Amino acid sequence: MKLASKIGLATAMVALPSLALAQDGPVAGVNASTDTVFILNSLLFLVGGFLVFWMAAGFAMLEAGLVRSKNVTMQLTKNIALFSLAAIFYYLIGYNLMYPLGTWSVDGVLSGVWGTAALEAVGVTAEAADDYSYASTGSDFFFQLMFCATTASIVSGTLAERIKLWPFLIFTIVLTAVIYPLQASWKWGGGFLDQAGFLDFAGSTVVHSVGGWAALTGALILGPRIGKYNKEGRTIPIPGSNLTLATLGTFILWLGWFGFNGGSQLAMGTVGDVGDVSRIFANTNTAAAGGAIAALLLTQFMYKKPDLTMILNGALAGLVSITAEPLTPTLGSATLIGAVGGVIVVFAVPFLDKLKIDDVVGAIPVHLIAGIWGTIAVVFTNSDASLGTQLYSIVVVGLFTVVTSGAVWFILKATMGIRVGEEDEINGLDMAELGMEAYPEFSKG
Repeated sequence: MKLASKIGLATAMVALPSLALAQDGPVAGVNASTDTVFILNSLLFLVGGFLVFWMAAGFAMLEAGLVRSKNVTMQLTKNIALFSLAAIFYYLIGYNLMYPLGTWSVDGVLSGVWGTAALEAVGVTAEAADDYSYASTGSDFFFQLMFCATTASIVSGTLAERIKLWPFLIFTIVLTAVIYPLQASWKWGGGFLDQAGFLDFAGSTVVHSVGGWAALTGALILGPRIGKYNKEGRTIPIPGSNLTLATLGTFILWLGWFGFNGGSQLAMGTVGDVGDVSRIFANTNTAAAGGAIAALLLTQFMYKKPDLTMILNGALAGLVSITAEPLTPTLGSATLIGAVGGVIVVFAVPFLDKLKIDDVVGAIPVHLIAGIWGTIAVVFTNSDASLGTQLYSIVVVGLFTVVTSGAVWFILKATMGIRVGEEDEINGLDMAELGMEAYPEFSKG
């Protein structure tokens, strides 16, 4: 569905005021109907974009709450830096790599459009707009950038409390400039996965699993935090510093997801489009609720007490699960799809600990495993989806992301090192890497 964004597939026009106008084509500055479509589509991208931008604050608050107080400043620094780097490098390289406009260097695989992204002129007229029948280039670029930045945010939390700042930021540059846009072009840029019939409405695979695969690869190479697993193989709980912030972050992410999924309708110029956007909002919301309640009930049953961190991640897993297809499910189906995401979190978190894969915030279960589930779940509500094609695309994107991310992580490890020293890790990255603390009046936790 997101293919329409850059390629500019025209949406159906709103009803015209007269038969004479209905017989006319979209004449720039004359056809009021086409003006309306252009304006409303652009508005959807802009509103959806700033909602997804707000998710950056959600990731920052979630991570700040789930790490120890001695590492909070580092997480906040990483989150504002990674978003800023994504904005610059998606402009320099990623946008045109992601959207080849039908011009390929390697057909369906590698874009033939190179150079920096370019906006329309100041005060652009209808005659000079890049795609007068669809939306403004600036609104499209702004919206798509936010998805790119979200992918990088996913990696940050998994690798918290032991990774050096600058190697992480260098990885972010490669991820947002090359890895994410290249694989996204295979679906949303009209590449070979799109041609094969792969369906991923708003990015359970294209965005969330890519961030999850990159995080998993980094966690395997980086290793667990000191003290996370003892010699007997037991997992030692390391509580976060502020569950209030973690809960706030979850609600911010929940809010931002309405832009994430709703904006991915990519059109708001007809009654049908607006009806679909409202349907997407409702399904997105109920999937999050289903994930939260499933985690609440399951942790009560398994541990005799509800676990707030599981409930928060259950809601997020529900959101990731519905992202691949938020339009076609009924409210009941969307709730169940989200609930499965919540169940995944409750079982996947301890499973990763058994494998000694240290994921500080639970991003791998939420974004990778629930992302895979959501991509598969498309076949249950969308008759156009093929299970074989969905699985094939999951494998292709997964292998590509693991290989490319692994190569970057290994190069960084060999050249500049990616992990802080033992003493610095024990003392906390805030002082070791930044020389400032988030809570200087309290003792280190």
